[in-house]
Amino acid sequence: MTSTSDPVRQLLRHTLATVAYRGGKALRGAPAHFASFHIGDKTRTPAQILAHMGDLFDWALSIAHGQQTWHESTPLAWNAESERFFAAVKKFDDYLASDEPLHGSAEGLLQAPLADALTHIGQIAMLRRLAGSPVKGENYFKAEIVAGHVGPEQSIPRREFE
Repeated sequence: MTSTSDPVRQLLRHTLATVAYRGGKALRGAPAHFASFHIGDKTRTPAQILAHMGDLFDWALSIAHGQQTWHESTPLAWNAESERFFAAVKKFDDYLASDEPLHGSAEGLLQAPLADALTHIGQIAMLRRLAGSPVKGENYFKAEIVAGHVGPEQSIPRREFE
């Protein structure tokens, strides 16, 4: 695989690395009961939100391939669902890094699956706080977020705060 020099794809890849960084931070260290934490009849559990996030990146890849499909997954166990999420993010990043044509618009990919994933990461972070296991805040401007770094292990936060 080659790394594209297209600035639009590079921005999408940086955004994807941001999703992975922030997602990893929200997912790491969640208590055992967190996956099924529920705050109301009309809300998703964290496991349901995480499954949806994996589905978003499967969808994003299908758009990039030019064969848009949506599949709604049944949530797996928390660790397995977390692995699925990062695997889906990596597959999409690998495609963006390649010279394969991007069949969907970059704007559409940013405003739909990528922005939606950031919204859901915020929901998981909020649910962590409500479940008594808050995620520490951070100055994300100084975070070491690099295109292509999309796995569960990210750099150590440089400055966290309560």
